[in-house]
Amino acid sequence: MDNHSHVRPATPPDVDAVRAVTDAAYRPYIARIGVRPAPMDADHAADIAAGRVFVTGDPVVVGVLVLVAEPGHLVLESIAVDPDAHRQGVGRRLLAFAELHARALGLPEIRLYTNALMRENQEIYPRYGYEVTERRQDGAYDRIHYRKRIPEAAPDER
Repeated sequence: MDNHSHVRPATPPDVDAVRAVTDAAYRPYIARIGVRPAPMDADHAADIAAGRVFVTGDPVVVGVLVLVAEPGHLVLESIAVDPDAHRQGVGRRLLAFAELHARALGLPEIRLYTNALMRENQEIYPRYGYEVTERRQDGAYDRIHYRKRIPEAAPDER
């Protein structure tokens, strides 16, 4: 098992690492989209306290996932991978964890959105089974919304 494979709930001591990974992952998009990406301004301490944040990397956090359970679906609010950990499977593991989490909560789908100018994400999400549901303007953000249906676990997986 490599040092990035375990995904765990974030704890209060992780807040600085969560902020650092989120900022490093989203900072390159500021110039492109003309505003700070919303995850950079999230209240990370409050999200951690609410049990919404999951991290991977030991001893150094390299991946962050923010998940919010809503009635009927799980919202993947943010996913961030430290640029130094790109191409190591961190994002793939975080997406797989989101599916396991949705299934564990009995939620049949995951929803997420990305800025329309974050072209890289529009290539990634469909590869993992996400489909576009709409594009809409949310304040200063032009967002493409996605969803992925999560099948129930097979009897032998329960």
